Amino acid sequence: MVSGTHERILDVMQLLIQTRGYSAISYQSIADELGIRKASVHYHFATKEVLGIAVVERYREQINEMLESMADENDAWVRLDGYLVPFLTFGESGDRICLCGALAGESLALPDAQRELVAEFFDEHQEWLARLLSSGRKTTHFSFKSSPRQLARLTFSALQGALIVKRATGDAGQITDVVAELKSRIRG
Repeated sequence: MVSGTHERILDVMQLLIQTRGYSAISYQSIADELGIRKASVHYHFATKEVLGIAVVERYREQINEMLESMADENDAWVRLDGYLVPFLTFGESGDRICLCGALAGESLALPDAQRELVAEFFDEHQEWLARLLSSGRKTTHFSFKSSPRQLARLTFSALQGALIVKRATGDAGQITDVVAELKSRIRG
């Protein structure tokens, strides 16, 4: 059974990665955020690598649950809008960006296992988007010219990039403009 402290540590680690970056986090910074001793963090997660992997795995699971919840939706636009919700939410949240997007910026500094999980997250999302785009075109919801795979890559990369630029500039229009342009391309 997972304790409340265990989950709170994961929550804080995720927030700190999304706002500060993985390399800027120490067990002391997590302990300070939670008002607990550093030893308590070590009790739940022996190393920063173990904690980092747990955070990515939980994030992937949460996002995958969101994607699966839309599986029975026949309208491709509704599924696309559902997919865009986290990006738009991050765009409104100040400095917070996608967890795996934040980690990708530091990929050379990450342990191999974490780097692999981030790459898998990116692959999964691009594959999901390609399937959505393909099915949306078959049902005539979408009418784009490029291949579903190419447009999926463009969409995912543009969304991740828009969050990073938004964080650097403070301009929330970055993400909303990118979403509007992507929808225009998808619409055809």
